[in-house]
Amino acid sequence: MGKLWAAEFLERRFLTSPTSPLEPFDREFSDIMEIDKAIRESDDRRLKTKYNNAIYVIQRALALYSAMAPTDLWHVAGVLDTRRCDLYLRNIGNTFPMSSHFAFDLPQVHLCIEEVAFSFNGGKDSTVLLHLLRAGYFLHKAEQSHCNGDLSDCGFKFPIRTIYFESSSAFSEINSFTYETASTYNLQMDIIRLDFKSGLEALLKAEPIRAIFLGVRIGDPTAVGQEQFSPSSSGWPPFMRVNPILDWSYRDVWAFLLTCKVQYCSLYDQGYTSIGSVHDTIPNTLLCINNSTNNREQFRPAYLLHDGRLERAGRVKKLAPPVCGLFPAVSNGLKSVDPQRNMMCTASVIAVGDEILFGTVEDQLGPSLCRKLHSIGWAVSQTTAVRNDVDSLAEEVERQKSVNDMVFIYGGVGPLPSDVTVAGIAKAFGVRLAPDEEFEECLRHLMGEKCTGDRIEMAQLPESITELLHHEKLPVPLIKCLNVVILTATNISELNHQWGCLIELTTTSGLLAAMEPFVSKHFETTLSDVEAAQPLSKLCLEFPDLYIGCYRKSRNGALIINFEGKDQARIEAAAEALCKKFPLGAFSDVS
Repeated sequence: MGKLWAAEFLERRFLTSPTSPLEPFDREFSDIMEIDKAIRESDDRRLKTKYNNAIYVIQRALALYSAMAPTDLWHVAGVLDTRRCDLYLRNIGNTFPMSSHFAFDLPQVHLCIEEVAFSFNGGKDSTVLLHLLRAGYFLHKAEQSHCNGDLSDCGFKFPIRTIYFESSSAFSEINSFTYETASTYNLQMDIIRLDFKSGLEALLKAEPIRAIFLGVRIGDPTAVGQEQFSPSSSGWPPFMRVNPILDWSYRDVWAFLLTCKVQYCSLYDQGYTSIGSVHDTIPNTLLCINNSTNNREQFRPAYLLHDGRLERAGRVKKLAPPVCGLFPAVSNGLKSVDPQRNMMCTASVIAVGDEILFGTVEDQLGPSLCRKLHSIGWAVSQTTAVRNDVDSLAEEVERQKSVNDMVFIYGGVGPLPSDVTVAGIAKAFGVRLAPDEEFEECLRHLMGEKCTGDRIEMAQLPESITELLHHEKLPVPLIKCLNVVILTATNISELNHQWGCLIELTTTSGLLAAMEPFVSKHFETTLSDVEAAQPLSKLCLEFPDLYIGCYRKSRNGALIINFEGKDQARIEAAAEALCKKFPLGAFSDVS
């Protein structure tokens, strides 16, 4: 019989729902199958591949490390009860009657795979891993039992031991979420109140654990040199590190959580993208948005971070005493940070026109608009060209309007059959087109005698969401539908004119939030891609708040390395750090 081992630093908790442990398996089974079904019905091929690979790693680990002997199937918490009972276990293909002299309080009886553990910390990565483990375990049991896809008779509650390293410096939201999750999914959780290494040493001395599932991903500081199966490092207690999501990106993690609609810690909806302790974590300022009403910073959810490489931009070192009022959610002794300095507003650019997709016309407006947005401190998340088709445009606008501060559209404006922009925007917002008297008056004034009939079709605009942007230098106002702006420019000269008017309108109406401008530095080198790759990867981890990218003008030409950010000192520090990794003269500054 497994034993409860008592020590001051460890507390064994069996966090179960108040119902009997012998309740029907249907709810657990249904919940897990919903996750598997959500992935398999998703049109995200990348997510399906990542899911299948992770499930394979989990099943392989379980096959290697989860053999259970009948005498090792029990972990009992609580005291002996006066009731006597006989329990029969059918989970390994045989029936093992419980010896009649054992009498226990039934709600406290659980099964546990002794040699495998799962390290859960309440973060997004380990939350993903939890649900992958649940799915992987039950699919593993299905294969073992040859139950042809019907798992309802093949298993029992999630039996993998869960370990949680509780810390006084953890966010209260993380602690709450961890315990709530453990209760929801009946996790058999060991709470350890020591540092990771000491806690593992104590745990492995007392329990026969051979493998631990970890939510480590490439890009994490601890991931260097690891593979999906990696023995523990020298100086650590011996166990196999199993990393099913090692090759998952930030985007993959959020695709899984949102597709499967599982709960995650509430801090991620408050702008936190990577959560450590209260002493080294703040909301990611790249997700900060202005709130002019109360002059207080607000943050978009973590899943709206466009560049996953900047996931750790909210991790900052403890440098000075806290400044009262900064990030009211935490008081973590951090150096004062000006959110405006690193705050990022994002825009997407949509071009409408079959002629662009056919290659008949070279699109010059898109790159020019990207440069203009970049010059005022805005980041462009995506540029897209769509067909002259209402549905195609509506789908793209619907995607982009919810994840960007502003969407700019050009092309497809006018009375021609191919001019679908206004109709596409109306469909994306779920409103109808209706006559706009003010816009019609402007068109009549512009068109003069060419304007015939009682109605002008071009004056049909999306109802209740349209704002006309008037400027004395514009013959016809620009159209803005909530956060979507329609530009009518057809060449660079017209775009320059309309952009100038938008900037002037910004000073009076706050149309485009004024951001701290980008600063940049550019290096040129003759190093090969292979020589530069690893040092640059490490540099990206050291400076997660910067964009560090490379390109070549020709395959045999020099390698151009770009540093982009909003803090000149950080740019210079990153450039200096790169130079130190190579011999003197390896780079020339071409800024």
